[in-house]
Amino acid sequence: MLDKNGIARRIAKEIKDGYYVNLGIGIPTLVANYIPEGVNVVLQSENGLLGMGPFPFEGEEDPDMINAGKQTITTLPGSSVFDSAMSFGMIRSQKIDLTILGAMEVSENGDIANWKIPGKMVKGMGGAMDLVASAKNIIVAMQHINKAGESKLLPSCTLPLTGVNCIRKVVTELAVLDILPEGGFRLIERAPGVSVDFIIQSTSGKLFAEADVKEMDLN
Repeated sequence: MLDKNGIARRIAKEIKDGYYVNLGIGIPTLVANYIPEGVNVVLQSENGLLGMGPFPFEGEEDPDMINAGKQTITTLPGSSVFDSAMSFGMIRSQKIDLTILGAMEVSENGDIANWKIPGKMVKGMGGAMDLVASAKNIIVAMQHINKAGESKLLPSCTLPLTGVNCIRKVVTELAVLDILPEGGFRLIERAPGVSVDFIIQSTSGKLFAEADVKEMDLN
C-alpha cells in the first residue's frame, strides 16, 4: 500500500519529455518532487506560473512564491510569472498536455467530484472546472478508500460534480486503474503488497481485473 508520496512517485512516471503539466492541489503537488531524471517538463500553476520546481527546503521558503494551494514553491531557470487571465487562457486553449488532479470521488464513467462536500464552507470551485473541461489528458491522484473504509471509486458520484466523463486514469494507494470508454475501471497495476482480491473488495464501481496483475514499479 502506498503513502501520498508513493502515489505521486508513480504518477510522475506518466510524464513524458517536453510535456506542459498542471498540478492540482493536494497529492498532485508532490509530483514535482519526483520528475524522472532526464525528463524535461514545464510545470504550470493556475495562479500564474510556468516553470515550477520542487518544494523548497526548510529555511529556504519565499513567502511570495506559492502555488495554487498556497504552498511555498521554487522556480526553475527560465520560469515566468503572469496573471490568472493568461494562466486560464493557456488552460482553456488546451496548451496543457497533462493535468494531475486530486479527487474525493471518481465514477466508473470517468466523472469527478473534487471541489465540495455539502454543508462544508468552500471559497469556490477554483480552476478545477476549467481544467477538466479543457485538459487533453487527466490523471487523478486520490485515496481508494475513505477513513470509514468505504470505496471512493463508485458506480456514480454522490458529491457535486466537477466534470463528466473526463477522467481516464486513476492512481490510488492500492492501484493504477484505467477508465474504459464504455465505462468501468480496469485494473492495470497493484501497489506492493496489495492483492487483486483486496482491490476488488475496495472498489464499488464496476471493475475489470485479470487474476494476475503486475505490481507497480516505483524505481
